[in-house]
Amino acid sequence: MSNNWEDILDQLETGEIRAAEPKGDGWEANREVKEAILESFSAGENTEYSGIYEGFVDKHNLPPQKFKSEQNVRLVPGGSSVRRGAYVASGVILMPPAYVNVGGYVDEGAMIDSHALVGSCAQVGKNVHLSAGVQLGGVLEPVGLRPVVIEDDCFIGAGSVIVEGILVKEGAVIAPGVTLSKSIPVYDCVNEEVLGKGADIPERAVVVPGTRPMSGEWAQEQGLNVACPLIVKYRDADSDASLELEDALR
Repeated sequence: MSNNWEDILDQLETGEIRAAEPKGDGWEANREVKEAILESFSAGENTEYSGIYEGFVDKHNLPPQKFKSEQNVRLVPGGSSVRRGAYVASGVILMPPAYVNVGGYVDEGAMIDSHALVGSCAQVGKNVHLSAGVQLGGVLEPVGLRPVVIEDDCFIGAGSVIVEGILVKEGAVIAPGVTLSKSIPVYDCVNEEVLGKGADIPERAVVVPGTRPMSGEWAQEQGLNVACPLIVKYRDADSDASLELEDALR
């Protein structure tokens, strides 16, 4: 892999390299890629964009990408943007407005719905559906920190927020309104265990928003609760059928 940040951004756009790679049972950040992205910010100078981006100002070396029909990417008009250094594979659909930031990776057949964000270096697998308003947080610093990773065949419900390098494993379903971060423990109601703060979401888990009592005598006297994600089942044939994307969308 080249040490030149321009070459690294080029390789990111073709999918030749990624900001994170599978390792063992998890994923590991590619430090060299993240360092190159940070270097590109330092090297960039603010410039005024013209044409369809009239009135916008950003780093001159990180412009929005332009797609051609032979790439087989549907970038629907209406305010969406894929930034320099991001990869969008064949068969991906981006509904407006959606945004894929530098270092982001969106694999084949994924659907990125309206008002969805694929943050810096976030990794989205094959046939993933990011519903309207989903936010995948960007993770650039520290460079050794794993970005948010959504593995193949996951469904992320509307308005869900996934940040701080959380890993959602293959086939998992995140219901609308779930928040996953390093500070929130995950409760597996099927196996009756607490997975802990910032835990990976297991394969084919179905996660819904829940609550748990707050600690402390005063909070308990007030009956206060705090939000937390709950695994309420693991996917079966019925749940698979309910999540299939219609071919007509393609």
